[in-house]
Amino acid sequence: MLIDKWQLRLIQLISVAGILLAFYLFLYHEGNLVAVCGASGWDDCGAVSGPDAPYSSIGSIPVALIGLIGYIAIFLAIWLEDWIPVLSDYLPEIMVGMNALAFVFTLWLTGLELFVIHALCRYCVVSAVFVLTTFILSISYLRAVNATD
Repeated sequence: MLIDKWQLRLIQLISVAGILLAFYLFLYHEGNLVAVCGASGWDDCGAVSGPDAPYSSIGSIPVALIGLIGYIAIFLAIWLEDWIPVLSDYLPEIMVGMNALAFVFTLWLTGLELFVIHALCRYCVVSAVFVLTTFILSISYLRAVNATD
């Protein structure tokens, strides 16, 4: 039975938007760009993802770079499924796994924003919505595939 892969196409589209957003945040973190957002109170990109923000890197790796790599990996896993048999065989599970990992990481980062930093980056919130949406879509895709078995 042919499975409608609309969830995968939507995940791929959201991943492209995520790649652009994460690249923007990476450039901002590196000091190559001025963020278009507030700089005080709860709307403070600098406190969350700026070059001097204490939680904007894990060790020497910028969180935005981790997000960029994650979005690229999700995009490529879907794009390469026709050429790599193992991806084709296990793509529903791979998508749920990758998106679950991204979701847990995003929950941790959002928790830091809310309870430790006491500020939000509007772009980080948009990325969190992207991750939540792709996680839900990946579960939907897995269920659709399992329903046809």
